Formats: sequence, structure tokens, C-alpha cells
Amino acid sequence: MNASAPPVLVRAGSAETLQDGAASLITLLADSDGTRGALTANRATLHKGSPGAPAHFHTRATEMFFVLGGSLRVLLGERIVTLGAGDFVTVPPRLPHAFAPARGEEADVLVAFTPGMDRFGYYRLLERVYRGEAGVGDIRASSERYDNHYHASSVWQTELAGD
Repeated sequence: MNASAPPVLVRAGSAETLQDGAASLITLLADSDGTRGALTANRATLHKGSPGAPAHFHTRATEMFFVLGGSLRVLLGERIVTLGAGDFVTVPPRLPHAFAPARGEEADVLVAFTPGMDRFGYYRLLERVYRGEAGVGDIRASSERYDNHYHASSVWQTELAGD
């Protein structure tokens, strides 16, 4: 981490919020350019029925989830854990993971990556796909740039089939 990185202050009223699906929002907090690569952070608001994020992995960063409220299901490799308010988990590089609110629940989650990675562009792309302004092919084409690699998970598919 660069000791000369300036502090990052984001006021709730000025944070950019994106809609990446019918039942989910992403509030942008700090991207790697503002933290000089130290971290990237966002707030994920997942309403009941949100599919969350499909199984994927990152090669360069640890992803962290801190549940602010509600209940979150998280795929960690081949197992699924359910986190409640105040629970925290880290996902190391290359470990396939996915997340969604627990059945019948909502989840409010602080998500962070360290070291930081360019993510805000990816979240904006997800919103454009949701609005029909971009396609799934654009997401596939961005996987190296945003270090977001989708992964087939029968464990996660079985979990979601129960919803």
C-alpha cells in the first residue's frame, strides 16, 4: 500500500448507485485509482429474489464480504455458507465463489477487494447489460480487464434451483 495515498471520503448522498438487475443495486465507494491500488469497495444491496453474482473467481485479489444486514449465501469452492448481519468472509484469489441473498431474505453487504482492481467500469457494464445497452458478449470480452472469470458450478446451480 502506498503511504502517500490520499484518504477517500464518500458521503452517502453523493455515492453513485447502479442497478445491475431487477432486484439488486451496487453503490460505488472506492475504486483502485482513488486508493492508489490499495483496495476497491462497493455496497451491494440484494433484494428478495436477486440472483446475486454467478460463480466466478479472480486471479489477482482477495474479495471480502461483510454483511451489514439481512442474510447472504456464499459459494466458497464446493461449499455454501450462509452469513448473517455482522458476519465476514474472505475469498482468496482463484477460489470459485458466488453470492446471493438467502431464500426469502434480503442482503446488504460491504464488498471489498485487496489489492484494489479496476471494478467500477465492470459494474457500469453490468448496468448497461441490464438496461439492454450492452450484451453478455461484452461481459465475456471484459473478463481479463476486470479479472472476473466465470466458472461453472453444479453446487451453486443446485442451490439456486431450490429458490
